[in-house]
Amino acid sequence: MITYKAIQLKDGRECILRNGEPEDAIDFMKYFTDSHAETEFLTTYPDETEHNEQMVAAHLRGRKDSSHDIEIVAIVEGKLIGSAGIDMIRDRDKTRHRAEFGITVMKDYWGLGIGNELTAMCVEAAKEAGYLQLELDVVADNEAAQNLYKKHGFIEYGRNPRGFKTRAGKWQELVLMRLELDK
Repeated sequence: MITYKAIQLKDGRECILRNGEPEDAIDFMKYFTDSHAETEFLTTYPDETEHNEQMVAAHLRGRKDSSHDIEIVAIVEGKLIGSAGIDMIRDRDKTRHRAEFGITVMKDYWGLGIGNELTAMCVEAAKEAGYLQLELDVVADNEAAQNLYKKHGFIEYGRNPRGFKTRAGKWQELVLMRLELDK
């Protein structure tokens, strides 16, 4: 799936939203590591990810060439500051109608409209790919993210009170959300 969009942020700067390219691999790895160090809301810690430039380049190339999965990156002033993507849950008859949605934006860029645009683009890409349901889980304390997802029509369908366990030993409840794309 090929995508490209230029938007004006709430602070007046321009943001480019486009497919991740293999050439973005080094910047993507830095963004990933930095963004995962900023918040406890994400699935992994920065030191848990074992990827190298070749692996990330192959991932981005595969997403760009895919007819059903996508990775969109957000670029502000030449810096990769966010990404969002959709992945098929499992390529089996009973599950290929479902995709998982994930999004991360660097903390300095929260509240500027990037997450809203990335979400809208991924919802549209999921529809174009023929998915009937988009799914995600979000830390219950992340109210801003939940509000964003609800704005796009996602509904809560369950909770996992022991979804994440932080290194400090604290449980984080996960809210399970879905968006039915055929309604």
